[in-house]
Amino acid sequence: MKKYDHLPIFGVGPVYVVSILLPTLGAVLLRDHPALTSGRLTSLRPLLMCIGALFITLSVFIWIQAVIVSKLDENIKKNHLVTSGVYAWVRHPVYSAFMLLCTGMLFIAGNAWFFILPFVYWGLLTVLMKHTEEKWLKDRYGNAYKEYCRRVNRCWPWMPK
Repeated sequence: MKKYDHLPIFGVGPVYVVSILLPTLGAVLLRDHPALTSGRLTSLRPLLMCIGALFITLSVFIWIQAVIVSKLDENIKKNHLVTSGVYAWVRHPVYSAFMLLCTGMLFIAGNAWFFILPFVYWGLLTVLMKHTEEKWLKDRYGNAYKEYCRRVNRCWPWMPK
């Protein structure tokens, strides 16, 4: 296996994405299961569909900005710390995009029993990033990354400080 002098291109991304996609797909498939009927939010369905569509649209926008517009692969290979564009709004936009995608799917599913999952996804992302990629980035970029962390949220896109 060839050793590179840059951070991994995929990092822990595939682990996180599979870890949240599987329960989301399970929730979508089980939303109408008889044991879960008490969680159906039939009267709120139009609102939940709109919120879900908004989350999914936002997730696609963020992913495109993070991967394509910001040229993520090139910057990783060149060891550039990207802090502009969507990276000025959220430190881990690719992971955030998948978290928003799954959250949108859960809103569209419209069963309150599954509304705990976005909190689980956020917690998993927080723990995973703190113990893997953020350590790698601190080792690689030092104070520049620490300053960036002070200004920008880890998981949820928000206006820069």
